[in-house]
Amino acid sequence: MSDTLDLSQLEIGEGARIVRVGGEGALRQHFLDMGVIPGATIALEKYAPMGDPMEFSLHGYQLSLRVADARKIEVEKVARPGRVSETQAAPVATDAGARVVTGRHPGLGEESERREVDERTSDHSHPVPEGTTLTFALAGNQNCGKTTLFNQLTGSNQHVGNFPGVTVDRKEGVIRGHPDTDVCDLPGIYSLSPYSSEELVSREFILDENPRGIIDIVDATNIERNLYLTMQLMELDVPMVLALNMMDEMQGNGGSVDVNRMEDLLGIPVVPISAVKGEGVDELVRHALHVARYQERPGIQDFCSEADHGGAVHRCIHAVMHLIQDHAERAHVPIRFAATKLIEGDEHVIERLALDDNELEAVGHIVRQMEAERGLDRAAAIADMRYSFIERVVASCVTKPRESRERERSQRVDRLLTGKWTAIPLFVLIMGTVFLLTFNVVGKFLEDAVAAGVDALTAAADSALTQAGANPVLHSLVIDGVFNAVGTVLPICPIIVTMFFFLSLLEDTGYMARVAFVMDKLLRKIGLSGRSIVPMLVGFGCTVPAVMSARTLPSERDRKLTIMLTPFMSCSTKLTIYAYFSAAFFPDHAGLVMVCLYLLGILVGVLTGFVTHKTVAKGEAVPFVMELPNYRMPSARSVVHLIWDKTRDFLSRAFTVVFFAAVVIWLLQTFSPGLEMVDDASQSMLASVATVVSPVFAPLGFADWRITTALICGFMAKEVVVSTVSVLFGSTAELVATLTPLSVVSLLVFCLLYTPCIAAIAAIKRELGGRWAMATVVFQCVTAWVVAFLVRLVGLALGFA
Repeated sequence: MSDTLDLSQLEIGEGARIVRVGGEGALRQHFLDMGVIPGATIALEKYAPMGDPMEFSLHGYQLSLRVADARKIEVEKVARPGRVSETQAAPVATDAGARVVTGRHPGLGEESERREVDERTSDHSHPVPEGTTLTFALAGNQNCGKTTLFNQLTGSNQHVGNFPGVTVDRKEGVIRGHPDTDVCDLPGIYSLSPYSSEELVSREFILDENPRGIIDIVDATNIERNLYLTMQLMELDVPMVLALNMMDEMQGNGGSVDVNRMEDLLGIPVVPISAVKGEGVDELVRHALHVARYQERPGIQDFCSEADHGGAVHRCIHAVMHLIQDHAERAHVPIRFAATKLIEGDEHVIERLALDDNELEAVGHIVRQMEAERGLDRAAAIADMRYSFIERVVASCVTKPRESRERERSQRVDRLLTGKWTAIPLFVLIMGTVFLLTFNVVGKFLEDAVAAGVDALTAAADSALTQAGANPVLHSLVIDGVFNAVGTVLPICPIIVTMFFFLSLLEDTGYMARVAFVMDKLLRKIGLSGRSIVPMLVGFGCTVPAVMSARTLPSERDRKLTIMLTPFMSCSTKLTIYAYFSAAFFPDHAGLVMVCLYLLGILVGVLTGFVTHKTVAKGEAVPFVMELPNYRMPSARSVVHLIWDKTRDFLSRAFTVVFFAAVVIWLLQTFSPGLEMVDDASQSMLASVATVVSPVFAPLGFADWRITTALICGFMAKEVVVSTVSVLFGSTAELVATLTPLSVVSLLVFCLLYTPCIAAIAAIKRELGGRWAMATVVFQCVTAWVVAFLVRLVGLALGFA
């Protein structure tokens, strides 16, 4: 046997057997849940371009770890990868009541008659009363096709991405054709040991809201890792069905699954499906409805055997089950699940069971005895028990595919996109191309087309109102208020939709995950993990989903810091402001102005993060533990749905928020405080209010009350800034005559950095609380003022007026 070393000392291409997993707490448990357990083999694939993190392969998938975390894992080199287990040839243990399936199981997408209820079900099942809503938890690992299946089941149009953690909130829907059902799409998780907030959301839903059934979706191309969660779900003793997804991909690469045999070994229905193609989904629905209606619970929950290592783990689990049975019943926690989590040291379960000191001491004695017999600590022993069972199931009924075409393609592409010398330049090139196509090519062409249509419609409406002899007040409201405001915002819609289109393509292909891998070391300089890059990139589209996507970060500190920095990433609705003012003042350099604004937002965000990391948010970033998915072709359906959703969202705001704001602003600037119509807007109610605030912006070069009004209205939605300016100034010529180019630059910088819309503030409040939301508003307004002031000082020093 070779000398041991730590995982970070491997050379690229070398394999090793894991001897010991160091570390402590939730991170170590997460390592174990991901399959980093003693006895497993692991191989180093590559380093990130900056030398950290590292990418490994184990259990058929790619896992990224930082060098510092890899040093905590002790290994010994082996000739080639391949899980080595003392229980490799041991038979699969089954309970006496395990279901036995007879007859041919249908292939992928084929129809079949509902099978007869087995003897166990007929003896012990209790059908739910007629008319009861059958609720289902849709659970599975991250990036296994869960949201795609949810869309197939419910007809929903939820966005699907190729990045771990796309689902950051639970979504509900009714199965098509079955109005008495309710499916909840839970965030993707690797286990029921909460490492991040979305894992806790999933576990608490299943434990506290008592769904009638679980639909567990498993990636057929990576069964070993996915079945780890399946085993924990089975311990919850809730009726469930296993959806074996991506079977078409597995079969296409020469793999196969003996579905009947897998059902025998797991004791639950197993249905092969392809969620993308919709194949097998109807059969899955029939089985899900059946197990939920008749409450057919898993036939197997005992995954250990007396033959395994002298039965140490088996005896430990059953001894703890006997000890805590009354507590588990009172806490409404399934007994087997409670026992295994208690042995692992799960604080949430320990608190929930409310054991007294003597009982905790007894459990500790039982666990220490097991550790001494087994030669592994408590958490590693439970993880090894599960993976050993999975190993035997896979050996018994899975013919593993050859190296998949998807994996080979991903390796070729990654040589460039994550290469040492090519990753950063290609990232800059890709994002630069996105901006170029958005602002100067595709988006610009569509913007001009929409603008021409709006101008024609406005002219026709103006002519029609004039010919009809409409009241001057009504004429002014419609043309100067509504058409002017909405018509100014509407042409920006194509730019926003184009930006979302390209960001969606990057996410769907799996490139976003590589960006996180590449940028991790850089972001650590400001105290963040590479995973924080994803909320920031999403922030270029919209701050609201960016704030929500920060839930996938397992550290509270990282989550707060990321959410605080995300609004500095210029959201797409601010494009309305940039495009409007750039076209008026810098028509020949509009693209350059917008790129500079985006870069300034990133720079201010980085500097803010660095200062915050060194002062009020001291500490290290959360460990970078992430699976890198294979590259996949974007789903046309998903992209179309996303574009439609964003277009609909923008248009709904243009004809609701902007419309309402335009009418209110027109009213306030048309009438005096005495409700008399004024010819000069400076005598209006609006001017009276804005004049009080305007001196604050005098050092920035835009103390005009109309600009102040627009900025105040921008708290509601950034699109309103342009519509307000358009209504109050009446024409672009008046705007150009009022402001200087330097004042406009200062104004654009302020708009870039000051508080996002009220919807984003509401999202921050929901995630972090009211105090954090208010602190974000104040902090960003102060930062925006200071940076805009500095920009103006630099401009004046350089001789710009």
